[in-house]
Amino acid sequence: MDRQSRHKACCQFVPPYVIDKLIQARPANIRITAQTTAHQSTDNRASRLVRERTRHHLAGSVSLDRGMSEAAGEPAREVFDCRQQWEKRVRIARRENTGPSGDVDVDSAYCFAGAALEFLKNEFGRNSIDDQGMDVSLNVHFGVNYMNAFWDGEEMVFGDGDGDIFVGFARSPDVMAHELGHGVTQFTANLRYFGQSGALNEHFSDVLGTVVTQFYHGETARSADWLIGDEVMGPNLRGQALRSMRSPGTAYDNPLMGTDPQPAHMDHYYDGLADNQGVHINSGIPNRAFYLVATELDDTFAAGRLWYRALQRLTPRANFAVAAEILVNTAQRMTSEGNLPAGSAQIVSAAFSEVGILKVDVTPGVGPHQ
Repeated sequence: MDRQSRHKACCQFVPPYVIDKLIQARPANIRITAQTTAHQSTDNRASRLVRERTRHHLAGSVSLDRGMSEAAGEPAREVFDCRQQWEKRVRIARRENTGPSGDVDVDSAYCFAGAALEFLKNEFGRNSIDDQGMDVSLNVHFGVNYMNAFWDGEEMVFGDGDGDIFVGFARSPDVMAHELGHGVTQFTANLRYFGQSGALNEHFSDVLGTVVTQFYHGETARSADWLIGDEVMGPNLRGQALRSMRSPGTAYDNPLMGTDPQPAHMDHYYDGLADNQGVHINSGIPNRAFYLVATELDDTFAAGRLWYRALQRLTPRANFAVAAEILVNTAQRMTSEGNLPAGSAQIVSAAFSEVGILKVDVTPGVGPHQ
């Protein structure tokens, strides 16, 4: 599948239901900032759709692809300072192989993107987002007090937050790796961004976010906190996070954001229409399964390699049961190759059974997806 035909969702780190809750907040400054963030997020999605239509119209006559290193070379990073404007690529602030800029957000984005790219290369054998040496463009200081970060199908964008609820999104390795993960998914399984396929899209980004964070901080499955987004929580909400892979539904509980709605089991699956049919909400279920596998193996990075390999076998409309089956089959195959310890497939099956996803029959061989 070529780049032009890939599904490019505008994938945002802070779920819409969190922003909606903040819009109802009593403090006027929080309410107004949340409203601006919500409106800008709508504009981002509209701009992306216009851009995709333009790209589709011009495809074949003019090459519009940016940031593709020739001959699948090493990816280069470029960090842009948006200077509080609602525009991307306002001013180049740092390029590959240049020294620190002195701007914490610019240098953090550069550093964390480098860590994520290094992890992809060393652990997954992947050459950048598209596996062809794609250059990585990062935009920081986007807008005024923007409470989010997103992957727009081509590049990453980071707001500064309002300083009270959220702080700079570029300063978190798991935010960086999460958004970069949406790009990896776009160029592999290309999971559609709604329902269970969308929840899997969010799930795989959380997986990459947590494995890169553990890699960056030198943590293990046992020592990690398994929180997503705790580094961007501002002073008003310090100690909380946006998601917990260990215990979905417990990441936050406060008057401003409400209570974390993520389920940890299919018994509490959200079947409503909000959040693109629950893409951020229901991702808690497979997130919990990944945590169980990583801790049982006592190796987050081995679990990450398994998930990455399985991701490449998923199709755009894959659901939880299909993903579980493919993960078990992939674990069987990796075990036979000597890349996972004996019993890994049973561990994966037990994890998905524990979270209520249809249990996969673990039989000898690699299963039906050969």
